[in-house]
Amino acid sequence: MNKNIIAVAVGALGFVLGLGFLGNAIKNRNKSENTISVTGLGTKHFTSDLITWSGSFSKNNSDLKAAYDELAIDRKVINDYLVSKGIKQGEIVFSSVDIQKQFRSYNDSNGNYVQGEFSGYNLTQKVSIESKEVVKIENLSRNITEIINRGIEFTSSSPSYFYTKLATVKQEMIASATKDAKERAEKIAENSGSSLGNLKKATMGVIQITEPNSNEDYSYGGTFNTSSKEKEANITIKLEYQVN
Repeated sequence: MNKNIIAVAVGALGFVLGLGFLGNAIKNRNKSENTISVTGLGTKHFTSDLITWSGSFSKNNSDLKAAYDELAIDRKVINDYLVSKGIKQGEIVFSSVDIQKQFRSYNDSNGNYVQGEFSGYNLTQKVSIESKEVVKIENLSRNITEIINRGIEFTSSSPSYFYTKLATVKQEMIASATKDAKERAEKIAENSGSSLGNLKKATMGVIQITEPNSNEDYSYGGTFNTSSKEKEANITIKLEYQVN
């Protein structure tokens, strides 16, 4: 008898507790649903203020020392030419010399590749410039044929463009995206007859830097275009507000 009474009492207590837990769950669920999430966009256009450019030149000779000497002559011609164009000596950087052995190669009667006898050395060196005089280096990269006309085997790369005040741009975009998101949330709350409560959560996306009016794809880790002098940066901010 006592066992039955205890069992009934335990069951009743469990039922009451279950109702309490269920009530809290419903209350918390309704509370969690009483929020609004919006995404704001911050955009900024700017012009690069730093440029990098590089080119490479090479010499071939069966004698290694002779190849070095010939490369040194070309290096001086290139250096003097750059300085004559107004490039500061401290901005001109020559890399170490890359040495490659060359061999005469051919395919045998069965079509197999055969590496033949040693034919000489190929020495290559790279020159690079980093400068804030963007227009000057742009013009230099376009007129580099002047070096080639001096009998130097020279290959020029396309310039790369950067912006040194990107941290400031990012702060401005974050502020703009946050303002945009809040205005969207206020409008949605107003249209639904509610008012905006406290900010519960803020999530920032990655910065995407592309060429303006281009079809460049955004990437998960962020895009950073270096081929265009003019740039467009975008960033998103997701805000979650309590709605009253």
